Amino acid sequence: MNRLPIDTKYLSNVLSELLDIPSPTGYTDTITMRVADMLDELGLNVELTRRGAIRAIRRGRDIRGARAIVTHLDTIGAIVKSIRPNGRPSLVPVGTWSARFAEGARATVFSRKGGYRGTILPLKSSGHTFNDEIDSQPVSWDNVELRIDALTRSPEETDRLGVEVGDLVAIDPQPEFLPNGFIVSRHLDNKAGVAAGLAALSAMQQEEVETPVDIHWLFTIAEEVGVGAASIVSNDVASLLAIDNGTTAPGQNSDEFGVTIAMADQTGPFDYHLSKKLVELCVENDIRYQKDVFRYYRSDSASALEAGADVRTALATFGVDSSHGYERIHLHALRSVAELVTAFCISPVAIERDFYKRTDTTGFTDQPIDQAEQRLPRDVSRVHPPKSE
Repeated sequence: MNRLPIDTKYLSNVLSELLDIPSPTGYTDTITMRVADMLDELGLNVELTRRGAIRAIRRGRDIRGARAIVTHLDTIGAIVKSIRPNGRPSLVPVGTWSARFAEGARATVFSRKGGYRGTILPLKSSGHTFNDEIDSQPVSWDNVELRIDALTRSPEETDRLGVEVGDLVAIDPQPEFLPNGFIVSRHLDNKAGVAAGLAALSAMQQEEVETPVDIHWLFTIAEEVGVGAASIVSNDVASLLAIDNGTTAPGQNSDEFGVTIAMADQTGPFDYHLSKKLVELCVENDIRYQKDVFRYYRSDSASALEAGADVRTALATFGVDSSHGYERIHLHALRSVAELVTAFCISPVAIERDFYKRTDTTGFTDQPIDQAEQRLPRDVSRVHPPKSE
């Protein structure tokens, strides 16, 4: 058994701190620096890309065939599209989420003069004024506006505040950590994944474990808009394990407990051998798991492949109810994901051919294609009863 014990108090504290830092895509500098500090505290040297994606390498016995754990720091948010005649900004989403969940949200708009607090409201928000129209107006981004908590009743007054088209808006997470292990908040996608990854790294550092190959800890800053790991995966990496949210909803097999291993998303199947290895590690290490397929979902792994990275990819998720809305997870899933990450990092290399970016056919992998043996019950009549005369 390779999995390591996870400090769930550390995991929860890290998640709470990350949720306190606003980080909509495009406004991630602060959270980048905080996570860089956390990695430094855990004893790793940090490299930043120009825009602020993070790579920190934990050295193993071999630099070849490195493994990477990738999570993303950015969240959904909004951006100012225009200023209405009443001085209130109209908004469009950053990332994919419904205006249904924007209505009533407390938020911060980051202007050239600093941040201003406000509330995202439907255009018709007062029942005393609009009566039943508050329920009949459409749900869309064209029908919401940001009420800034400052003196502004016209475009001119809003301009004097420094608020203008293109300013980014962060949505308050409003987290609750319940005694029964449930966590309810916005932006658990993917700050919970970041916390699970850091908790796994903390466990490995605490136990001073040696890994067979280098482990690259990657943190991206634009996954919610599809960029993700496009420019952070080095040629040394042979296997890329993304940590992100699974969707617990009707028609899905994800769960708020244990690890949900994604077998495919909208970009296609994940690597057969790496996904199979994760399942085997769950079985060997007594980690609860289930598999799922996501039709309307992609993660950092897709952007890495689209950018040309020749890596095996897999996705381990924690089940999230109401993803990109008011999300809910359970600490059991986060602990399980972190345990699987430790088991994966410590596990022996099964495909040594992956040490080389290109080589001949020696040691190439095998996928069974023979027909499975079918075993019939001894008393076949119970399966196909004789026809009555």
